[in-house]
Amino acid sequence: MLFNSVHFMLFFPIVLFLYFIIPRKLRSIWILAASCYFYMSWNPKYVVLIALSTIITFGSGLALEKCQASKRRKKKFWKKTVLISCLFVNLLMLGVFKYGNFFLEECDALLRLFGLEPPIRQFGILLPVGISFYTFQALGYIIDVYKNDIAAEHSLLRYALFVSFFPQLVAGPIERSYNLLKQIHGIEKIQLWNAKRVASGAILMIWGLFLKMVIADRISILVDTVFDNYQMYGSTELCLAAVGFALQIYCDFGSYSIIAAGAAKIMGFTLMENFYAPYFAVSVKDFWKRWHISLSSWFKDYLYIPLGGSYKGRIHQAVNKMIVFSVSGLWHGADWRFVVWGGVHGFYQIFADTSVSFQNKCLDSLCVKRNCFSWKLLQMTVTFILIDFAWIFFRADSVKDALYFIKRIFVCPTPWTLFNGDIYTLGLDRPEMNILLFSIFLLGCVDLIRVHKQCLLDEFLFEQNLWFRWGAVAGLIVMIFVFGQYGPSFDAQQFIYFQF
Repeated sequence: MLFNSVHFMLFFPIVLFLYFIIPRKLRSIWILAASCYFYMSWNPKYVVLIALSTIITFGSGLALEKCQASKRRKKKFWKKTVLISCLFVNLLMLGVFKYGNFFLEECDALLRLFGLEPPIRQFGILLPVGISFYTFQALGYIIDVYKNDIAAEHSLLRYALFVSFFPQLVAGPIERSYNLLKQIHGIEKIQLWNAKRVASGAILMIWGLFLKMVIADRISILVDTVFDNYQMYGSTELCLAAVGFALQIYCDFGSYSIIAAGAAKIMGFTLMENFYAPYFAVSVKDFWKRWHISLSSWFKDYLYIPLGGSYKGRIHQAVNKMIVFSVSGLWHGADWRFVVWGGVHGFYQIFADTSVSFQNKCLDSLCVKRNCFSWKLLQMTVTFILIDFAWIFFRADSVKDALYFIKRIFVCPTPWTLFNGDIYTLGLDRPEMNILLFSIFLLGCVDLIRVHKQCLLDEFLFEQNLWFRWGAVAGLIVMIFVFGQYGPSFDAQQFIYFQF
């Protein structure tokens, strides 16, 4: 069920209506039932996987609590045994369903390399929607219980709702137990009706739909046109497509997180912010503090720090960072291009750490001012170029295609495309391109407000006069209905991160 589908537009009001009128004690049951229906609308069979993951981590949490209360001498041993067993089973399910075919393909390729006929064939199974998200959310809970950061949940109903809460179930944000589970405990105390809260949530949902349907789905036409036929184009078209994909994936993934936050807010829940104006980052490290915050913080807390973080010397720190970013790339998809994408980001981080003193010496010798707008603008520009370069590996069909794509940028200059009208032959004509540029301008304004006013769009609008507030909302709604991508050739497109 897509957020930008008629199905969801019917589903969500019904869920809200009953949520607000049923007895408070039944709220958890109702939202859990709605979440199960939401997930089963993709493929009913795969609800078994999320149920199995839920039961295993719930039972493991209780077992860890029992081990902690035990007076046995081998208490630590049994706690580790429970944790490792739980991690193994959940990661095994993730590995089989997400990486099984990838593993078999690599085995086949290895056998062919030695002139052998591969006896193994693919599993022929579909990737369950959102399996990476709910698996990591469940594993975060069990690790928190193991570390005694939270107490084990004793209600299977509440814990199941934590794992399967439908607004953020299939594409995040990856919520922490101390945030969402705590709110689920207080679900009966949520105010029945709060007009400002509901209006704020609705504004976020409208803005998210604008990002998805007006910007992401429109710019995807240009991006797909060029990337699918990159051998036909020169540097200008390829650069436009690369920049376009950077904006597409931001608006596509960011829109899901915003719609999820808005839907949850209407019901009285607060989800963590997943994006913080990432393309205003002044370094790659700063970018990862702003992009997919729930995942980057998850890897930091549950992988980077347990590996030793930065406490065991620069070499160990560099190895840890490369491991984390390579795993992060693999998390995004079972393909070497994602691993390369993660490795490129790991290289950026390591290079920045090891060259900081050299960079400072160069800047000092050149008398570069580092407390002015021009310096920050240069930092943002360089950072965006580096990030956009890495996105090419993410979007291309293979590492080979990505490398050839990059090669053509340098060996096939086509600057005249910007002036002879060829730019309007890339899937978007002049009116469509103008709509896109205006929409991107609005996105830039909203992100600028987020950075300088330190508030989200709904908070900013509630600071304004009534006519401005609802005029802006009405304008967004009109743009969604008039300029959103509809019709037979523009069916509701799946969010990019659903495949992860």
